[in-house]
Amino acid sequence: MSTALLYSFGGILLIGVALHRLVLTTDLLRRVVALNVFAAGIASLLIAAAYRGPEAAADPVPHAFVLTGIVVLVSTTAAALALIRRLDDLERSVDHDT
Repeated sequence: MSTALLYSFGGILLIGVALHRLVLTTDLLRRVVALNVFAAGIASLLIAAAYRGPEAAADPVPHAFVLTGIVVLVSTTAAALALIRRLDDLERSVDHDT
C-alpha cells in the first residue's frame, strides 16, 4: 500500500466519522470537535493529493492550503468555543431567574 493511498483512506475515514458525529449529536462542543476532525480529514486528503512519488518533491500548493486551513481552523474554533461559552452562560442565567 502506498503512502498516498494510506493518507487518502485515513482522510476518508476521518471525514466519515466526523460527518457521522455532526449528524447524530446535538451537543455544541462535540460538534466543534467533529468539525476539527473533519478538517483533519480534509488536510490528510490534500497531503495525499500533493504526493508525486518518492523521487519527486511534493506539490507545494496543497501544502500551503493545509497550512492556511490550520490557521483558519484555530481561529474558527476559538470563536466557536467563545460562542458556546456565552450561550451556556445565558442558559444558566435564564435558569437562575426562573
